[in-house]
Amino acid sequence: MSLLIALVVLLAIFGVLRPDVFFTPRNLINIGLAVTILGILAMAQTVVIVSGGLDISVGSIVGLSTMVLAVAAQETGSIPIGILAGLLAGLVAGAVNGLIIVYGPVNAVIATLGTMSAFRGLAYLMNNGNSIPITGDSLRALGIGTLFGLPFAIWLLIAAMAAFIVFTRETVVGRNIYALGGNPTVARLAGIPIRRYQISIYAMSGFAAAVAGLVLASRTMSGQPASGSQGLELEAITAAILGGCALQGGKGTIIGAMLGVLIIGVLNNGMILTSVPTFYQLLAKGALLILAVIVQERQRARSGE
Repeated sequence: MSLLIALVVLLAIFGVLRPDVFFTPRNLINIGLAVTILGILAMAQTVVIVSGGLDISVGSIVGLSTMVLAVAAQETGSIPIGILAGLLAGLVAGAVNGLIIVYGPVNAVIATLGTMSAFRGLAYLMNNGNSIPITGDSLRALGIGTLFGLPFAIWLLIAAMAAFIVFTRETVVGRNIYALGGNPTVARLAGIPIRRYQISIYAMSGFAAAVAGLVLASRTMSGQPASGSQGLELEAITAAILGGCALQGGKGTIIGAMLGVLIIGVLNNGMILTSVPTFYQLLAKGALLILAVIVQERQRARSGE
């Protein structure tokens, strides 16, 4: 409820400050397009955090997947093959994170911090730090196509949200993930294959980052090695925490994460429309993350956890 109130307050503030632009259909669609990539990452990050982990490498995987897509499409002359290669690259990168964390064993933050740099370096090495153009109407359609007045990318986000909600609420695996994050010892005694789950969860996170990379590539029609280096991972974590994810694991919802995404999207859009300098935008995002963690910790303390 508090998230809805915060979102309504933000909408009201920016609606008053820029009544000529903010609530126009075009700007509302722009907000939806702007949060598509973040939304996909935040939902996957929610699952990772619920399981008791954290994935800081997703931004780099976005950039890496766009480069793999571009190289494969260029070499084979086939956009579908390029898309499959990009998605596979994300899946493999995520699985590598899981393997390092499980069999290292290495703390999730340290492991994904290391692979964040490694994946970004690999993306730069693929074309000496330069972008790679992509040609093909089938990919461009995802970036500029519409259905019933809404861009394809927004429909993709809605479909992903529905899939994540069903997965976390209605499947045995989804419920086991909550159990794993809530109490790993009990989960192990209950027979949940913890290692297999952890590797699969990080592989899923990498695949989601590759899907986000696919959306980004369809907009820019190029592979961009630096495309995920603008703080995407921190925004995804912020959205998940705003949505009620407990950093200790075991708590969090997809709907909450999406409300967090919308708050960040509205905040970003409103600050741009009101000409807030970039440095202050970064300051606001950092303050939002800190505030979300403080609120979460105080709520945890009140509940006696």
